[in-house]
Amino acid sequence: MDGALRDDAGFVDLRSYAAIGDGRTVALVALDGSIDWYPTPDLDSAPAFARLLDAEEGFLSLAPTAPFSVERRYADGSNVLETTYTTAGGTVRVTDSLNTGVAGRLPWGELARRVDGLTGSVEMAWSVAPGTCFGGASPWVDTGAGQPILRIDGAALGILGIDHGVRHAGGRSVTGVFTTSPQSRHLVAVVSTHGEPLPLPDPQTIDDGVDRTIANWQSWSDAFGYDGEYRHAVLRSALTLKLLLHSPSGSIAAAATTSLPESLAGGKNWDYRYAWVRDTAYTLHALTRAGIREEVHAAVSWMLKNLRAQGADLEVFTGLNGDIPEGTRRPDLTGWRGIGPVVDGNPAAGQLQLGVFGDIFDIVWQYVQAGHALDPATMRQLADLADLACDVWQRRDAGMWELPEERHYVTSKLGCWNALRCAVLLADRGQLQGPVERWASERDRIRDWVHEHGWSEERQSYIWYPGSTELDASILLHAMSGFDTGPRMSSTLDALRAELGAGPLLYRYSGMQEEEATFVACAFWMVSALVAVGRRGEAVHLMEELVPLANDVGIMAEMIEPSDGAFLGNLPQGLSHLALIVAALTLSGES
Repeated sequence: MDGALRDDAGFVDLRSYAAIGDGRTVALVALDGSIDWYPTPDLDSAPAFARLLDAEEGFLSLAPTAPFSVERRYADGSNVLETTYTTAGGTVRVTDSLNTGVAGRLPWGELARRVDGLTGSVEMAWSVAPGTCFGGASPWVDTGAGQPILRIDGAALGILGIDHGVRHAGGRSVTGVFTTSPQSRHLVAVVSTHGEPLPLPDPQTIDDGVDRTIANWQSWSDAFGYDGEYRHAVLRSALTLKLLLHSPSGSIAAAATTSLPESLAGGKNWDYRYAWVRDTAYTLHALTRAGIREEVHAAVSWMLKNLRAQGADLEVFTGLNGDIPEGTRRPDLTGWRGIGPVVDGNPAAGQLQLGVFGDIFDIVWQYVQAGHALDPATMRQLADLADLACDVWQRRDAGMWELPEERHYVTSKLGCWNALRCAVLLADRGQLQGPVERWASERDRIRDWVHEHGWSEERQSYIWYPGSTELDASILLHAMSGFDTGPRMSSTLDALRAELGAGPLLYRYSGMQEEEATFVACAFWMVSALVAVGRRGEAVHLMEELVPLANDVGIMAEMIEPSDGAFLGNLPQGLSHLALIVAALTLSGES
């Protein structure tokens, strides 16, 4: 691949980005060696490095000074990135790692960029140049500790290295140049803390940490309990989801970024660095089926703790630490390729989304099916939520797609149907106590309502909401839930592909062809739905078309523009990767 990929404004295609992480935050590495996104200390912190969203907002570059070509991969079974640069004078390999410790996550951030000379000699230049933390601070260089330290908004960023050729340590950035030779070893590292003292480890310890981090990831991958079809893509997706798991709390971020546009026209720019109950449910569904245990338990426990604190006022998403979101702000930044706005926060907070009931119960049912047991407090909590679902399913809501128009969305009703279905199943397992007869009765009432009001004879399809003839791809989830796997659902799949399809991809709902790109998860949901209705041959063909749509290292964004395959929306996007996992598991016949 050609390394000269930046446009005149300093941006690269979203397909250019690979992701690395340490269980607390995620950094995005472009093909040209620039880290354009790196919030510290947490994924939802104001990022000191955000060239992803504004060319002036900070980066950590490392690349040959001469023209180069690029090949890259992740070290086997890991989230450590290996990039090989080839110039006319030689080749080098850069290994990018957010290091982990001997016993898990380090108590500080440790970004290591190891450079190995392979052939010839290559002059390498690097720069650590923070931005303004979304317009909130101004960086400065402190040299009082004997090593250059960049300070910004309470964060301290120590610059360490091995044969890294520091040239400048003043003003607002630290830079350097060095030349490789065969078998030479170099290191540029950024060690960070926030509001606390800054450790400055021996650079050799940091370099050794790269190998330890690879081994830590490989140990996790070795325990990954799936060996069926598309294993490489499934493992890569699981590793990507692991990047979105916030280890201090157990929460799961929907994506690693904010404000990447869903439309080239702008306006649809959201912050996905929050934990949605919906996304948590789908992620745990995938990870449970793949045999992942520790992260599933942590996320289930975190979610139930948060719900207990909320009572009947269910929040559809929270901060990664469980806090209730407090509005939004719009920093004065350009946005990726000038497509604004940049948004810190998400306006969907406080919406009524009935599907959240189904998400909660689906998580718990998956957990119990995996052989685990609920505690008495959780049983009481879930019984109350089942009673509440019996009452609120008749209300209008914002729907799965978080729209401003409240309607009787069919899939919202089916979320409540799934909640009550799971409540009855949990009671049958002895894991829930309450008015089971009422839960079963309301479950059946919802089923009858959907059959009467959610089906269009004209379209031969389930529709988006009563009185319309518009379609909604989220109905695919209820082929997977088992609500309908018969002729009506099969006919609905044909209608969705006819109206919302763009090659193998799908738009979210009617009318979106004019407003945004296709939604990646919907296409993988179609794979699973085709299997559910008995059309496995079509599902296999579709899966074969979809898997190669990831970028060169297996990362997927929220959306893909079908005309040219360009990524749009936030990335890595959890829903996209977990939908791939579920599709592969379904094709392999995994329970």
